[in-house]
Amino acid sequence: MRDDTILVENVNHPGRTSPVNRAKYDAMREALMAVLPATEPGLSQAEMTTAVKPHLPDDLFPGGQTAGWWVKAVQLDLEAKGVLARHGKPLRWRRV
Repeated sequence: MRDDTILVENVNHPGRTSPVNRAKYDAMREALMAVLPATEPGLSQAEMTTAVKPHLPDDLFPGGQTAGWWVKAVQLDLEAKGVLARHGKPLRWRRV
């Protein structure tokens, strides 16, 4: 695997990994961990996407472009790794 990629997991597809851009993954992971609370009720998908945008580097996410896709990709990976937990209806996430 190249140094500029990282393999991510998907909680919905155990055992399957996909390569993604490491710099974007790392930036989004840092932003998500900064905004997600450790307590309930946590944040919805839309709330996460809105909350991370001010924390993202503009050179990787100009104007917040593609932030929604990256929030979901990193959220699914961190959930598969046991770093995040989902609960409730509608779904909400928090740090473990």
